[in-house]
Amino acid sequence: MALYTSNELKLYNSLSGTKETFTPILEGNVGMYVCGPTVYSNVHLGNCRTFISFDMIYRYLKHLGYKVRYVRNITDAGHLTDDADQGEDKISKKARLEKLEPMEIVQQYTLDFHKVLNQFNNLPPNIEPTATGHIVEQIEIIKTIIDNGYAYERNGSVYFNVSKFNESHNYGILSGRKLEDMISNTRALDSQDEKDNPQDFALWKNASPSHIMRWPSPWGDGFPGWHLECTVMSSKYLGETFDIHGGGMDLKFPHHECEIAQGEAAHGHSPVNYWLHTNMLTLNGQKMSKSTGNSILPEELFTGDNDFMEKAFSPSVVRFFMMQAHYRSVLDFSNDAILAAEKGYLRLTEAIKTANDLKTSATSSVDIASWMERCYAAMNDDFNTPILIAELFEGAKMVNSINDGTATITTTDKELLINTLTVFFKDILGLQMKNEGTQSDNGKPLDAAMQLIIDLRTQARANKDWNTSDQIRDQLAAAGIQLKDGADGTSYTVKN
Repeated sequence: MALYTSNELKLYNSLSGTKETFTPILEGNVGMYVCGPTVYSNVHLGNCRTFISFDMIYRYLKHLGYKVRYVRNITDAGHLTDDADQGEDKISKKARLEKLEPMEIVQQYTLDFHKVLNQFNNLPPNIEPTATGHIVEQIEIIKTIIDNGYAYERNGSVYFNVSKFNESHNYGILSGRKLEDMISNTRALDSQDEKDNPQDFALWKNASPSHIMRWPSPWGDGFPGWHLECTVMSSKYLGETFDIHGGGMDLKFPHHECEIAQGEAAHGHSPVNYWLHTNMLTLNGQKMSKSTGNSILPEELFTGDNDFMEKAFSPSVVRFFMMQAHYRSVLDFSNDAILAAEKGYLRLTEAIKTANDLKTSATSSVDIASWMERCYAAMNDDFNTPILIAELFEGAKMVNSINDGTATITTTDKELLINTLTVFFKDILGLQMKNEGTQSDNGKPLDAAMQLIIDLRTQARANKDWNTSDQIRDQLAAAGIQLKDGADGTSYTVKN
């Protein structure tokens, strides 16, 4: 029997502002959409926190036995520099500055995004659609919204009519904003004069002659609005109404608010049942910002090549640091905080290693069953990873007590203790033991070499060259490196 039948999971729904019991639309199945990156620069640490948080959520839903369809998009067009309807396309601007084709920029930073999340041991989503791969669907949904009376065309652009929508719906239902207040506080801008109202947002933008990324449409050559892309990709792969939509707190308004309006205007009902938002990551008490120099990239943390930290930290230590705060809490990154997290991470990894060698007895003086219940209770309470980690430290205390002879454990309870520590540490929090995968002491060069070897073996298997494939595996094993083939590809472990 699936674990979800005996675990009542509660989620904090940004739409209601309360914790709600999670009830999926289709029993045993979960549809989850998370807004992915706009691939015009290296993914920064704040973005990583969001994707790591939803990786943890994805892992726990799978652990409970749900069949999860996790969709996370790639925005490769339509996201303008002011995050609204004015300015230059972020990718086109980067392409112009670097004298490259826009799709070269997209490829470069998509690869960087995947590389960084792989270093953090994130599982890939089930589907990773791109905005440019769904232009036809976006044009079709715009036609529907126009036909339903919620959009209008101006000079080759199409705008969503927020005032018309608000007559029968609630624009602001997610963010708590009132349209009347937004109207009264709006400063008139010359560039907004073709809109009926400044609050109206673009579904399709007319492309100027200098705009590189453009597609034909019934309204002329142009490109889709940023908000529309997620509405189209989420509904195509998860349905007109699905279970969970996630993203950073900064996307709540206007991006997610506009998604709700578009979904209701096109389909007649709310698109999402549970909205989940992660909070921001600060650096030394200040907002991360490239313009002020108060920012750090993941690679700079892993190599130690930065001005903020006294040494390099492995991806799992950084991930563990992030898991020590609730995903809805502001988290401050500092040298002292990451050093403390590293100590805690090493303490837990040592306990897991020690647990395997514990001696057993006829009776147990530790209560493993109630401790396991508390671990699940923490995760069932809106994925409360800091409470879970506190419980894992309690598990480590039990291991140490048994190891020094002040407590006893039966064989059955020992297996439960080891399994629970390992499952929550590795499978749910997504952490790796020291010297696993990207966590090797010589992480960066070893990872690069191992990826090359794994790719060669994968090619050999694709060519049905089993002798070469087996030879690579066996010789690595003899050298103390074990390959593990899984649904998500091949990983490796360095034996201690």
